[in-house]
Amino acid sequence: MSFISKIFNSHPEKDGDFFLGITHILGFKPKNISIYRKAFLHRSANKKDKDGNPLNYERLEFLGDSMLGTIISKYLYNEVPLGDEGYLTKMRSKIVSREHLNELGKDLELIKYVESRISKSHFGDNIHGNVFEALVGAIYLDRGYQYCEKFINERVIGPYVDIEQLEGRVISYKSLVIEWCQKQKKQFNYNVYEDTGNDTLKHFAVKLSIDNNVIAKARATSKKKAEEAASKRAFFALQDKIKKSK
Repeated sequence: MSFISKIFNSHPEKDGDFFLGITHILGFKPKNISIYRKAFLHRSANKKDKDGNPLNYERLEFLGDSMLGTIISKYLYNEVPLGDEGYLTKMRSKIVSREHLNELGKDLELIKYVESRISKSHFGDNIHGNVFEALVGAIYLDRGYQYCEKFINERVIGPYVDIEQLEGRVISYKSLVIEWCQKQKKQFNYNVYEDTGNDTLKHFAVKLSIDNNVIAKARATSKKKAEEAASKRAFFALQDKIKKSK
């Protein structure tokens, strides 16, 4: 029995529950359950292999991200024969967006299988998408490309992908606002600052100004989220002007 298997097979009853749960999610039986254990292992668990190398899901996440992009690209190439490179790239970005992957991870309730030393209530939304990608990577290593493609077709493309709806889905309001400002030769500025207040978690506030006029404000737990939230508010405040300029 390998070192990793010893780590992950030390509690037979718990392992049996994990095997059944993963089998239900996958729709087929895993061959090497230890790979899937690793897909749910957070770095805070501080597990290491026999050589002292850290064990966590991050390398599987990297692999899963690549597999997901490849399989979605193949699907779009076949499904939209008249789509040019720019269109296909944009559609793929919408399907594999962080927001969308987080939704997938939540729907599959993957977080309940995560092993960590941190309370799951302290994880941000991205944990859901990260683990989903790691799971895809584990499927590829355990069962190969065909099973990986089958899982993505059944769990992602079938229930979630609608080409017409995706065409109208906005990936980034910040990109839309910046693009409009550049076309209209308007100056814009995102003034971001810490705004913790009475919150336990650090928050950031942002003021979005266009031509020295504050158009929107927002606050969130990261600078990126705060900027996107302010951009979304600005987009809807300016949407008539933005639409006319297209």
